[in-house]
Amino acid sequence: MLTIYNTLTGTKEPFTPMVPGRVGLYVCGMTVYDYCHLGHARVMVVFDVVTRYLRALGYEVTYVRNITDIDDKIIRRAADAGEDIGTLTERYIGFMDEDAQALGVQKPDLEPRATRHIEVMTRMIERLLERGHAYLGKNGDVYYRVASFPEYGKLSGKRPEALRAGARVEVDEAKDDPLDFVLWKHAKPGEPAWASPWGPGRPGWHIECSAMATHSLGDSFDIHGGGQDLQFPHHENEIAQSEGATGQPFARVWMHNGFVQIEEEKMSKSLGNFFTVREIPQRYKPEAVRCLLLASHYRSPLHYSQENLERARQAITRLCLALRDCPDDGQLQEDGFERRFRAAMDDDFNTPEAMAVLFDLAREVNRCRDTDRPRAARLAATLKRLAAVLGVLPLDPDEYLKEPTMFAGASLAPAHATAIVGIPEIPAAPDPISGEHVEELMRQRTEARARKDWQEADRIRVWLAAQGVVLEDGPGGTRWRRG
Repeated sequence: MLTIYNTLTGTKEPFTPMVPGRVGLYVCGMTVYDYCHLGHARVMVVFDVVTRYLRALGYEVTYVRNITDIDDKIIRRAADAGEDIGTLTERYIGFMDEDAQALGVQKPDLEPRATRHIEVMTRMIERLLERGHAYLGKNGDVYYRVASFPEYGKLSGKRPEALRAGARVEVDEAKDDPLDFVLWKHAKPGEPAWASPWGPGRPGWHIECSAMATHSLGDSFDIHGGGQDLQFPHHENEIAQSEGATGQPFARVWMHNGFVQIEEEKMSKSLGNFFTVREIPQRYKPEAVRCLLLASHYRSPLHYSQENLERARQAITRLCLALRDCPDDGQLQEDGFERRFRAAMDDDFNTPEAMAVLFDLAREVNRCRDTDRPRAARLAATLKRLAAVLGVLPLDPDEYLKEPTMFAGASLAPAHATAIVGIPEIPAAPDPISGEHVEELMRQRTEARARKDWQEADRIRVWLAAQGVVLEDGPGGTRWRRG
């Protein structure tokens, strides 16, 4: 059965939902003031696969991923740009949706926005005040009293006494304890504000997720996910707020994906070593990016490099080549492939092992393509079905192999290409060469072969290789793909 590593307990546990057949999943989403970077992409893809697999197992899943559309960074960015916050956030929500769609990420079932749940947040803060977990500071802010929650630190392992030893309260702070955190911020001049029992203001970041999660899924639900960087203090504070307000366990299972690393350092904006999702497809297709994000176990660090991204591109090409001209008949071929795939995914969503099963399937499709076409068709059907759980295959493998990418270039040419290409004029190719241009040169090559002008035919083939286009001659004619 499915086992999941639970950060809360530090162990892998058999997964049993609270309500048989139904799963509630909440994931901390994006703060929409900038483009999504590769770390955001990893969160989106990891929990997209978690949702796909849970549904493949037959569960009815309610997947909630919130949008933070009000916080300090958003206010500063809008002020710098000289525009209102709503305009700024709507633009970046649109960019986020475009990036997610490009990566094959399915829309969550619910996508609550913080600004549309202010009343839910104020009600939760009122309950925390009533239960003695919160207090009104002399500056007009409302704070959570960490000392009122004895289990604080149970997710991260960071105990209050140890945290308090290295903390101090600034002179101008109004909280009673250095560990206390803000639930409601009083309004400041020029900042957006909403009405509340404590005067106009806006919510603190931590209360947003507690309120939206419980409002969407109930006081207790099955799985809470997010990046490892959110484990403390954000998720720790979520637990304290939610359980302090409701008196019920919050999320039963906590999942955290690892960092993205570039040259052995965590990717972050503060270090200036990050890539936005829309930068990478200038050289690689988004399918390759998704494959890279699944090539490491979700809890492990993901090592980003051009070499690893190129391996991911080649991996997707291998799968597409196996399915090219091999239509499936809708029947599945077991041969242990599906059992192996299920065993990998049941083991805490082990996508690297699951991907290995897909490559074994592709190899078997190629092996029996010419000797046992019916079996190859059944294997192809199995490959498509399992790949759909990971979302790694394009809808049309043949079209994918022909789609241009900026990666195509002279560096892919054979060593002798320059001398042959230098023989006379083939019109200069655009960057990248268009499909129409390829088809025209293929027509010229066919004519050259028909008149036995092998030098001209070879010249065209090698020149196309220099543009990243591979020609494949076969009994049914010549096909082409990007290299």
